[in-house]
Amino acid sequence: MLPTNVVEMLASREKQVFLSDSEDEKAEADPTPGKKKKNSGLEPVILNHIPPPQCLQSSMEFLKKRKMQVPSMETIRFKKRGGFNVLFEETGSAAGQKVARLKNSISGEEDSKDGLPTSINSSFSNQDFSSLASFSSGSSPSSFRKSPWTSFAANNTLCSSVDEANATPAKELIGSLVREEGHAYSLAVSGDLLYTGSDSKNIRVWLKQKAHGGFTSYGGLVKAIVIAGEKVFTGHRDGKIRVWRVSSRNTRIHRRVGTLPTLKDYFKSSFVPTGFSEVKGCRSGLWQKHSDAISCLCLNEDKTLLYSGSWDKTFKVWRISDWRCLESVRAHDDAVNSIVAGCDGLVFTGSADGSVKVWRREIEGKGTSHLLSRSLFKQEYAITSLALSPDGKFIYCGSSDGVVNFWDCENNISHGGAFRGHKLAILCLVTAGDLLITGSADKTILVWKRCGNQHFLLTRLTGHNGPVKCLAIEKDHESTSSENQWILYSGSLDKSVKLWRITDQTPPAQSPIDTDSSE
Repeated sequence: MLPTNVVEMLASREKQVFLSDSEDEKAEADPTPGKKKKNSGLEPVILNHIPPPQCLQSSMEFLKKRKMQVPSMETIRFKKRGGFNVLFEETGSAAGQKVARLKNSISGEEDSKDGLPTSINSSFSNQDFSSLASFSSGSSPSSFRKSPWTSFAANNTLCSSVDEANATPAKELIGSLVREEGHAYSLAVSGDLLYTGSDSKNIRVWLKQKAHGGFTSYGGLVKAIVIAGEKVFTGHRDGKIRVWRVSSRNTRIHRRVGTLPTLKDYFKSSFVPTGFSEVKGCRSGLWQKHSDAISCLCLNEDKTLLYSGSWDKTFKVWRISDWRCLESVRAHDDAVNSIVAGCDGLVFTGSADGSVKVWRREIEGKGTSHLLSRSLFKQEYAITSLALSPDGKFIYCGSSDGVVNFWDCENNISHGGAFRGHKLAILCLVTAGDLLITGSADKTILVWKRCGNQHFLLTRLTGHNGPVKCLAIEKDHESTSSENQWILYSGSLDKSVKLWRITDQTPPAQSPIDTDSSE
């Protein structure tokens, strides 16, 4: 057994080795070099668990509440005065579920000047507006090189039949074109070519349901397209009209040949004091240029004049031969949503102020003069669309309350009555033969047959998942049927265009839709 002093010496050396090993491990765990800290004799105080003062907590709660009330950067505003004025907000988890503003009627395509009634019937559920908001959400534009459409053929596929007991079955759904880069806001047909405009920068051309080229414009939302021979006119949100020429050798090629107003108009007006007019009360602008988005375009009977209506409450007259603006008319107290040029030099305008007006065109030298002939209609709900029958005998008016009014042009433009088939606002009208087709925010399309002054509901076309924003129709030249058949194109805010085959058939033995001709 070792002596006691030897055992104590060995124990003290072991203790020193243990302490040195512990200090080496701490040095390896904290590799940051630094000078030795002087020991002040005071230990640090950790403040992690000390709560913030009451004033700071109150400020944070106020900011959180304020953030929930103020729209975020993802707010989607469909600018429209009157007709379809809906502001969809994405705040927190309630993205696109709130309708924040109602003006005259619910606003919509961005704009768009679509229409919904101001007083909402209690029978309509809030889900109708939630679904409308979901289809109006913005999307980043795709590249032009990337095809934004997918074609779905529907061989012998029938759309859902109408739920009315007296209506005939729905017609054939030919196919669908589903869009990736934006909602369909405008359609135009010329022969076998279909032109589609949207809220992106691209205008697409289709031939027999297949991509056939396209052209790009940086004017924003394309609200209207009209075709005059080899020229295509497009109305844009920046208040300008672009003119495109189709190549006679290759219909895939479209070249821009002008913009209205032209650079010459700007140059001339700069030397004339009256060349500029007051715009929005605070600045001056060229009188030939619309100060707000162009909402509609149309041609006169002989396609020598182009009419453009705008959200700036005016319509302008352009001569196609030299692209000169002949006249600018302050037509309404709110946005001009639709314009139609009829026979005998008459022009009809419908506005978000709820009125329909008739203007008479007179030739003055090399220009024109449009004088107000009469006001056909005045109501609380916005006028969203107008259509003239092919024979020029009837003028139809669709409004944000879902009602269609019509007038007999051969009987001193007398009011012929009104009928309703949609639950929500009518957004577009088109006529063909004795047929009237209406598209609505309730996602459906109704086909009406006119017999004299009576209108019969033939069928209801369903299949769109969003409001039906635009319609176009052409004769089905490939049909072998003895009845008149038509190809109907319908564009929707669900980013799709559908193709339907409908027949101008004799209506069944039924009572006509109730009309009100008390006016």
